[in-house]
Amino acid sequence: MNKIKKYYPEIIFFSIALFFSSWLMWHTFSYQKDIIYIAVKAWSDFAAHLPLIRSFSFGQNFPPEYPIFPGQPIRYHFIFYALVGNLERLGLPLDWALNIPSILAFFGLILTIYFLAKLLFKKRFISILSVIFFLFNGSLSFLEFFKNKSFSLKTLTGILQNRDFPSFGPYDGKIVSAFWNLNIYTNQRHLALAFALILLTLIIILKPIIQNQKFTYRRSILIGLFLGITPFIHSVGFVMSIIIYSTFLLLFRKYRKQFFIISSLALIIGLPQILLTQTGNLNSNFRFNPGYLITNKLTFFNFINYWFLNFGLAFLIIPLGFIKSSPLAKKVLLGFLPFFIIGNLFQFSPEIAANHKFFNIFLIVGNIFVAYIVWLIWQKRILGKITAAIIIFFLVLSGIIDFFPIRNDPSMSIVDAPKDPDITWIKKNTPPKSLFLNSSYLYHPASLAGRKIFLGWPYFSWSAGYNTNQRGLIMKNIYENKNIQTTCQLLIDNKIDYFTIEDTKGNKDLPKIDINFFKTNFKPAYSNSKSDFQIYDVNYNCLIK
Repeated sequence: MNKIKKYYPEIIFFSIALFFSSWLMWHTFSYQKDIIYIAVKAWSDFAAHLPLIRSFSFGQNFPPEYPIFPGQPIRYHFIFYALVGNLERLGLPLDWALNIPSILAFFGLILTIYFLAKLLFKKRFISILSVIFFLFNGSLSFLEFFKNKSFSLKTLTGILQNRDFPSFGPYDGKIVSAFWNLNIYTNQRHLALAFALILLTLIIILKPIIQNQKFTYRRSILIGLFLGITPFIHSVGFVMSIIIYSTFLLLFRKYRKQFFIISSLALIIGLPQILLTQTGNLNSNFRFNPGYLITNKLTFFNFINYWFLNFGLAFLIIPLGFIKSSPLAKKVLLGFLPFFIIGNLFQFSPEIAANHKFFNIFLIVGNIFVAYIVWLIWQKRILGKITAAIIIFFLVLSGIIDFFPIRNDPSMSIVDAPKDPDITWIKKNTPPKSLFLNSSYLYHPASLAGRKIFLGWPYFSWSAGYNTNQRGLIMKNIYENKNIQTTCQLLIDNKIDYFTIEDTKGNKDLPKIDINFFKTNFKPAYSNSKSDFQIYDVNYNCLIK
């Protein structure tokens, strides 16, 4: 009984963490009575995730293709969303199918942060602080919030009612990045799983080293085999693991053979997967591009200023934590330091902002060392405790302010089948592997029915390395050329099975569709009289007829 009491604080902390993880995922995505509810701040990202999920639950997507840019091997780590899709196929409601893995992944990340901190520094206080610093980012975005506000009761009420992030760089033109708050984990549901697996593997490796137990070759082989199957879960996470253990190969002389086995096995198994999913992507997008998001104004002062504003006090405390920590802890931090360097030197995808993953994982581990320094200061009697409390306050203030835009974020809704007649008709009357030419980008009925669409919102596919410009021109030509033979030939050449027609007036991002031209020259297989949304069978209109 006394042994159980010893773990009461951890049981309570983990219970709170599990509750918070559950609330976070259900709050931002839910499903009730055939209506999908998505938080406004997650709306754009889910326009890519839902088609991928539904391509596995209602469609036929093997070998996997990106369902909003089909016809080429998928360049996106799809396993998480394939799992969700198959859970829905087995009968779980969509929100349960997505939120359960999301909760487990996010909660798993919290657990691995906690236990890695405890493994390195042996203190529950440090472990709890490490998790708190992860949940509530230490950036200086609070300066933006208070820029035009004075400290008052009204300001505190403003924090509780706030719906907008004070800084959401680079998208709002401000310096502090959008990638430190919890929004990235509610939007990119697979990201927490990738980070959790990295830290879990690290804990399994470090435990025998720290406890002076034998680090067996068998363990190395198993870890290498496990890492080798992770690229489809998260390709960048796999690359990160290789970098960590390649660095450890140099730092841990006693265990070089073990880390060589891990890295070599993981590469042998995982590299073909990377090459398959990134065909042509790395060659066209990889380049030396120093400065991350400050590329055009890169000076030493701007570099220091940028990272101080983005990391806050952690930018100063992490080096101090390195100095004060044990030799083994130093090696662990050095294993993650390459991510900060690489993210600031190179570009791997069309959008440099995607490098945020390197900084996220570095900061997660760096914050463990920040928590260690705060604990050391806390030991210095009254003055130390006051100082530590002040440091903690400024390390979580921005995160607290950033929490309420998520808490107060309203939901947008999408009517799903069977309530939506368009989605229902597509599910019942078209083969699961059908390809649709889509007359709208986001949440097209064919996507929600699990069918592939010719070109989803171009940003998603462009950021994954696909040539969206070429496909966009084909799409425009089919819809706008007003020649029956040309239209049919383009549809057949691009292996399109169905195309949809709807009013696109007022939407400058979409082709200008002449609805009368298609109504006059083609016969619809389906027509929604209320919305004038129509579906045309290419085989019937261009081949049989």
